[in-house]
Amino acid sequence: MPANSWGSRFVVTSFGESHGEAMGVVIDGCPAGVPFDRELLLHNLQRRRPGQHGDPQRVVSVRSEEDMPQILSGIFADKTLGTPIALLVYNKDQRSQDYDQIAHQPRPGHADDVWREKFTHVDHRGGGRASGRETLSRVMAGSVAQMYLRAVTPETRVTAKALQIGPVHLQGSEVMTPEVIDLLQKARAEGRSYGGRVLLTITQPPASLGQPVFHKLKADLASAIMGIGAVNGIEIGAGVVAADAEGSEFHSRPEQDQYGGIRGGISTGEEIQITVSFKPTATVLDQAKAGRHDPCIIPRALPVLEAMVNLVLADHYLWRLTDKI
Repeated sequence: MPANSWGSRFVVTSFGESHGEAMGVVIDGCPAGVPFDRELLLHNLQRRRPGQHGDPQRVVSVRSEEDMPQILSGIFADKTLGTPIALLVYNKDQRSQDYDQIAHQPRPGHADDVWREKFTHVDHRGGGRASGRETLSRVMAGSVAQMYLRAVTPETRVTAKALQIGPVHLQGSEVMTPEVIDLLQKARAEGRSYGGRVLLTITQPPASLGQPVFHKLKADLASAIMGIGAVNGIEIGAGVVAADAEGSEFHSRPEQDQYGGIRGGISTGEEIQITVSFKPTATVLDQAKAGRHDPCIIPRALPVLEAMVNLVLADHYLWRLTDKI
C-alpha cells in the first residue's frame, strides 16, 4: 500500500500540500447506496477549520480558511455510487511569504530538515505535505466513513473529548473554556505552545472487528492515530497502568473495561476507550522566527481523531463481511 493511501477495504488516498492549490482525498471501496450527508461533512470540516467558530479570537490558529468541499465524483442524487469518491478543498489563506526563511533555515521540532534529507526537493511553504493542513483530507474521508457506519450500525458513536490542554484539566465537553482561551492567548503572545491529552470513546461498536494477526483492531487503531502529526502516544483500556497490575486482579474485574473493549485483537462489542497524548506544537516564536504560530492543536485535532477511528471501523466492518459464510 503506498504511503499516502490507507485501508484494506475502505481505501483512502490523501493528496495536496499546505500552500498548494488544494487538499483532497479519493475514497475507494465505499458501497453504493449510502446516504451522503453534506451537512455532516461541513460540520466536521468546520470543527477542524482554522479560524473556526469555536475559536472566535483565533488563539488556536491565525490561518483562516473557508474549507468548502467540492464533490468531484462518486455521489449522485445524495447517495454514494460505489465508485471512487473524490473530494477537494481549495487553499486560500496561504501567505507563503511568511515561510521564505524556512527554505534555508529549517524550524526546530518540525519535519523541514528530515523531509529535505529524505526527498531533497521539497515544498517548504507551510510545511508542505507534513503540515497539519493535510488532516483536512482525513476529515473528509472520515466523514464518508461515518456516513457508512450510520447506515450499517447506527448505534455506534465515536467521540473525542479533550482531557487536558497544557496545565489545564478539563471536566466537561467544552474545550475553549475561559481558562483555556486565557492560557492560549498568553502562549501566543509569549511564543509558547502546549500539548495535552484526549479521550476517544467508541460506544456500542460492532463485535468481531479485527483481523489477526497483523491487522488486529488495536493495531490498526494505533496505526491510524499515531499517524496524526503531534500524537506522541496512545493507551487502550487500562493502558500503561496494566504494567503494574497483578494478573489475577487485572483479569478478574467484572466490568472488563481494563481491556478497552478489545481482546485477542478483536472487538467484544463493549465500549472502547483510547487515551491519546499530544506533544506541544513545534512552532514557537523564539525558535522558529518565521511562519505562523499555533500554540495548541488539540481543539482542532478532535475531529481528526474521530475521522481516523471512523475510517478504521468502516474498513474493519467491510472486512468482517468476508470472515465466514
